[in-house]
Amino acid sequence: MKQGTYTFNEARSAMYMANTKNFPLNTEFEASITFTGGSDAGRFVTSVSPSAEAITVRMHHSFVQLPDNNYKPRRYDIRSGYFGISYFDYSSPFSDQIQQMFIARHRLEKKDPTAAVSEPVKPIVYYLDNGTPEPIRSALLDGARWWNQAFEAAGYKDAFIVKVLPDDADPMDIRYNMINWVHRSSRGWSYGASVTDPRTGEIIKGQVTLGSLRVRQDYLIFTGLLSPYETGKPVPETMKQAAIQRLRQLAAHEVGHTLGLQHNYASSFNNRASVMDYPHPNVFVNEKGEIDFTKVYTNEIGEWDKRAITYGYAQFAAGTNEATALNDLLLKNTNDGILFIADADARSASGSHPYAHLWDNGNDAADELKNVLAVREKALEHFSENAVPVNTPLTKLEDVLVPVYNYHRYQLEAVCKLIGGMNYSYSVRGDLNQQKPQILPKAIQDKALQAALNCLNADVLTLPERIIRLIPPRPPMYYNVGELFQKRMGMNFDALSAAEALTNYELEFLFNPERANRLQQFKAEANTLGWDAVLDAIIKTTWKTNLQIGLKKEIQLQTQQMVLTWILGLSQSEQANYSVRSICFDRLQSIKKYCEEQIKITPSLKPHYSYAVERINKPKDIQLPVHKEIAPGAPIGCDWEE
Repeated sequence: MKQGTYTFNEARSAMYMANTKNFPLNTEFEASITFTGGSDAGRFVTSVSPSAEAITVRMHHSFVQLPDNNYKPRRYDIRSGYFGISYFDYSSPFSDQIQQMFIARHRLEKKDPTAAVSEPVKPIVYYLDNGTPEPIRSALLDGARWWNQAFEAAGYKDAFIVKVLPDDADPMDIRYNMINWVHRSSRGWSYGASVTDPRTGEIIKGQVTLGSLRVRQDYLIFTGLLSPYETGKPVPETMKQAAIQRLRQLAAHEVGHTLGLQHNYASSFNNRASVMDYPHPNVFVNEKGEIDFTKVYTNEIGEWDKRAITYGYAQFAAGTNEATALNDLLLKNTNDGILFIADADARSASGSHPYAHLWDNGNDAADELKNVLAVREKALEHFSENAVPVNTPLTKLEDVLVPVYNYHRYQLEAVCKLIGGMNYSYSVRGDLNQQKPQILPKAIQDKALQAALNCLNADVLTLPERIIRLIPPRPPMYYNVGELFQKRMGMNFDALSAAEALTNYELEFLFNPERANRLQQFKAEANTLGWDAVLDAIIKTTWKTNLQIGLKKEIQLQTQQMVLTWILGLSQSEQANYSVRSICFDRLQSIKKYCEEQIKITPSLKPHYSYAVERINKPKDIQLPVHKEIAPGAPIGCDWEE
């Protein structure tokens, strides 16, 4: 994280006895540990430490008694959507698998194993931090309790219970599965973690940590969309209810992790079939021309979640072949088109799966991008002083503007991943209906490319002049507070840098070396889009287009130089194959010729075109510019990983 260089200081460290405790099944030790140094401390450190020269943190160790041997592990299957544990059994016959893999899950048994639906011998009980305030407390209780719907589908009655932690209980006690409500400096991610038996995968304790600032980001997004602070009118209840509904979904999501489930980023393609996806606000412009919140978030557990819990927790009648029964459940998922795609496929900038994306909606990424851009356009149309309360410094309008201006970023990411995309599933032998690797048809890739290129148009990138003039420089006590646009104009609002960051965000996906390499290979295999066609389309949209006037023209010229930077970078990238680099080299010569012609046609733009020619002539002598980065702003928080 590059937050500074520090050395452990033993003289300023000691046991912290207040959190050193003993319970029937676990013993907790905590120490206050001091590190000194920090001459190169970063902003995360300086924002929370009284003095960056010495940082004291807590180091905690838990010693947990292992459970008895009556738990029966369940074999891991990649199609199931579960986390798991693994170890190497060196005593296994050499003809068998040496790596043993089991899913992570709680222990749960029916009182009546012969009944289709039975109460459990011992229910799974979660406890909500009793310091959680209302209305958040009720929302988290509601959302976490959604999981009982899934356990009912798995054949249990009242098997999953959520309560408020009693005043005389301690959340460190391993016997309490906890949902913690935590304050911290950064608006970061929430977590669903577990204490798990490393021998079997049995979850001993679920440990959910929810950051208290997350709901404020949701509320900020809704504020930007609606500009609701009209003088003399109450703030629409819509925003509060949407934020509360997001908290319900958040509670369900993180508890799902502690039940053993991974993310499922194909949920949005399957009509929001899982709370284990990352849900972007599903708002739209309705027939009245208004931004509509009626479908903003789901209000129940999803179909995928029910099936996953059934796989992990169902108890089968005596005499049932469990392996066969479990496999039948997974085969039904395949046959019904209920997809599971996890993190690595969705998070990578070079990702290629057409349905696995973070913070997207709909089953057609390009169509949904049009919807998201329509919402963004409507929000910018109405953006005004009403985006902040009366007596708030107008500079705070920038805080609200950031998530509105960048509102389409994640749907744009989903669209870019269709270019050079491939459909596939986690195929296993014997599951005959699973999706085998298939290059996306040219028509789908063409549609995605055109949708993505539309976002490079100056009309999309340029903020209205009336909005720019609303935002003054930051006053005292408001410096660097909030997630803001990076600037090149000192204290003044910088619309060019905002456009630069958003453009760079898209170009990072379009010019990803692995995507470019894929495009060339897929073209050779299936006659689909090649990198040459994609690069030509990018150049046509940015370099070979009519220039507008004013700020839009400046943004167009900036975008041209940025595209040139990315072509130069890819032409020299060791990650790019020879075919991609040769195409980049050829197009650079074409741009050079174009610029030389434009110098004669448009003398007023000679500096712009001459600079481009010089960069192409001496690419290794000119350091590639570092573009401004897009402001953090995932709908739940910063860009740290969960």
